[in-house]
Amino acid sequence: MNLIKIFVSGIASLGFVLVSTATVDAKPIKIGDINSYKRLPAHTIPYKQGVLLALEQINEKGGVLGGRKLELISRDDQGKPGEAVKIAEELFQREGVVMISGSLFSHIGLALTSYAGQKKRLYLAAEPLADALVWAKGNRYTFRLRPSTYMQAAMLAKAAAASGAKRWGTIAPNYAYGKDAVAAFEKVLKATVPGVQFVAKQWPGLFKIDAAAEVQALQAAKVDGIYNVTFGGDLAKFVREGSARSLFKNKIVLGLLTGEPEYLDPLKDEAPQGWIATGYPWYDIKTPEHNAFLDAYQKRWKDYPRIGSLVGYNTMLSIAATISKAGSTDTEKMVDAMEGLSLDTPSGPITYRKIDHQSTMGAYVGTIALKDKKGVMVNWRYEEGANYLPSDAEVRKLRPSSN
Repeated sequence: MNLIKIFVSGIASLGFVLVSTATVDAKPIKIGDINSYKRLPAHTIPYKQGVLLALEQINEKGGVLGGRKLELISRDDQGKPGEAVKIAEELFQREGVVMISGSLFSHIGLALTSYAGQKKRLYLAAEPLADALVWAKGNRYTFRLRPSTYMQAAMLAKAAAASGAKRWGTIAPNYAYGKDAVAAFEKVLKATVPGVQFVAKQWPGLFKIDAAAEVQALQAAKVDGIYNVTFGGDLAKFVREGSARSLFKNKIVLGLLTGEPEYLDPLKDEAPQGWIATGYPWYDIKTPEHNAFLDAYQKRWKDYPRIGSLVGYNTMLSIAATISKAGSTDTEKMVDAMEGLSLDTPSGPITYRKIDHQSTMGAYVGTIALKDKKGVMVNWRYEEGANYLPSDAEVRKLRPSSN
């Protein structure tokens, strides 16, 4: 009799242990989000809304790893690299996040890349575009979602080559993103079109542009093509001053990111007609995957998506796919799972390349026009990111860690 009681008691204890373990396993999986919400809200707030929409959908479908929900812990980096690194450490040590994602500015993305490599923590850079993030400064623990400056610059160089323009001027913010964007455009265009000259390179401080001086310098150089990398308030000032002084007349003008709603919409009827730009014509994309995203986003937020919305959404899809493939939240297993990871997104299928951890997410390229007194993209096409990446051999030269 006593043996039976002991047996039953043991089974009961085992049952308690099983229930307790299941309860522990059902705890949410915490993801750390770091971004410049106060510094550039026009871009980061739509990003956050895309993130939250994806998380809601993922969790409504049962989460990951047999029912565990994803939980976002979000922090503002104030646009400062040091603050971003400090927050990253706090998220891992105090909040227990399994990885971090986000960031917009390239200098912050590079700081978090360095942190991830040193601390062996997984970081998915959602929006920073500097090429060094996955090449010169790349490491095992850092991945990037958005098409890099090299990729988008190469897309625009294709249009530049077709234009026949030979004397080029560039204008870009004087930091990592701007420098990479100009270097990539010049490299690709010179390799494509013999005899191309870059006769003027303007480097205004980020959000400190003297538009009149920059326009005057480009006019004095007598360029027949202009490659613009400015954005936000700098873009608005450059467009207004350039239009007032007829800088853009009878010239081909290319705009990196200029067609994105975050930057195009504030210009309203001052949108630079005729510019060829990368952007996001959300109102004109008719694929089933994008239609589903658009409908859900507008229903949830009573607003239209920006490129940041799409990036935020794809970021969370990538994280859920990574954890599911890894079958674990162990960092090394997640990194292994993310190398070569493929998934479907509203912008089409993407893959995170094993060799450099760059995703093959593409970009929309089109011409800016006015419709109902606001800027839109017309005659656009979606360019697959994989078609604008260097060969594996070249990547091995650019990324020492891949050798």
